[in-house]
Amino acid sequence: MAKRFIPLTEVSEILDISSAQAYALVRSGELPAIKVGGRGQWRVETTVLEDYIQRMYSQTRDFVRTNGED
Repeated sequence: MAKRFIPLTEVSEILDISSAQAYALVRSGELPAIKVGGRGQWRVETTVLEDYIQRMYSQTRDFVRTNGED
């Protein structure tokens, strides 16, 4: 069974960004997440991460269309 939620360390690996960048995406609300457990560790739902990735693809296409490929 696939995991429903993943920690920010996995998010950063999937997106190939630093842990600090993943944390910033969550703190800004750009990437929705929840805090769980006694230590309040952040978790991102895998479907939410996929939605985020698709949204970034769409925004990138729009940017390229508007601004060229620079």
